[in-house]
Amino acid sequence: MSKRRLVITAVLSGASQSQAARDYGVSQGWISRLMARYALEGEAAFEARSRRPHRSPNATDPVVVALIVAIRAELADAGHDAGPDTITWHLEHHHNLSVSRATVARHLTRAGLVTPEPKKRPKNSWTRFQAAMPNETWQSDFTHYRLADSTDTEILTWLDDCTRYAISITAHTRVTTPIVVATFRNATRQHGKPASTLTDNGMVFTVRFSGGKGGRNAFETLLRRWNITQKNSRGNHPQTCGKAERFQQTFKRWLAAQPTQPENLPDLQTLLDQFRHEYNHDRPHRSLPHRAVPAALYDTLPKATPIATRATDSHDRVRVDRIDASGKITLRHGGRLYSIGIGRAHARTRVIALVHDLDITIIDRTTGEILRQLTLDESRHYQPITPTSPQ
Repeated sequence: MSKRRLVITAVLSGASQSQAARDYGVSQGWISRLMARYALEGEAAFEARSRRPHRSPNATDPVVVALIVAIRAELADAGHDAGPDTITWHLEHHHNLSVSRATVARHLTRAGLVTPEPKKRPKNSWTRFQAAMPNETWQSDFTHYRLADSTDTEILTWLDDCTRYAISITAHTRVTTPIVVATFRNATRQHGKPASTLTDNGMVFTVRFSGGKGGRNAFETLLRRWNITQKNSRGNHPQTCGKAERFQQTFKRWLAAQPTQPENLPDLQTLLDQFRHEYNHDRPHRSLPHRAVPAALYDTLPKATPIATRATDSHDRVRVDRIDASGKITLRHGGRLYSIGIGRAHARTRVIALVHDLDITIIDRTTGEILRQLTLDESRHYQPITPTSPQ
């Protein structure tokens, strides 16, 4: 039972207001106001009144609140991020309205447009890193996408770590190492060579976990030739490549919001080109200073270049093989298979191949005799037998 009900009941039963004030520890003025309210409202006086002021001069204009909700719906329908930071940017740049992020978040919550995620890991628990200059690090990854006829495709992306500039977004039936090399070469022709790359441990990027029998793949070989540092995330830790992972979510949400789903690779590529332009030139990025668009920073800041030499980063391996009936063995280098002639006289001989980058020594496994020494000619598929050097 509330104190108001007890006080009113006591006074109505004959107790004086001063006696009721002493018994219940309240002031006589409060009891006088309470009894006056009871005379006007009856039993409604038993419940406490709201302390909310009748007027709120500093309250957000209802027109602005409606605009916040409208911008949220427009961005969500277009497949763009529609959080408080993005809405605040649009209010400032497109409507000349200065509204705090907290105010936008509060009105989105009141409108039921925010889904609480109490179990979501807080952002301050992550160790965040970011390249200091454009082209200091390019992140790459690929993801699956299904066309309108349920055909599976894969989308390969290259993203600048510093400015979030989308270097390249391309659609393919299946992403392979030659495609990775081709898109990377094309990107460097347009934007220059990066100082480093960051990817996961997919076989199209690195073969370091494949046992090393085939040597470096074509992408790893190209990076060493250009003195570009190759960085890879550790196993089962996709957070290292989080920017690329998050970028994939962004363009997949945008693709899902399009009126029609692409029916073939050219249609998909057309949409990806459109998204890349909007992402780089029109869409503010919350991770950049002053919510800048990626192109504004990428096109104006000085760019990093490969400065570290990888001359000492040699690739050494030992191969145990057997010469075939035609007198040759095969060796994979840079993702390409080469045939090395040794001679029919040594057919079926078991050999050991010592490989130091392009320098190869073939040794008879039984006798230790050196059967051939050569420097691999990458322009020729077959390495013919040449006269033995006097050395």
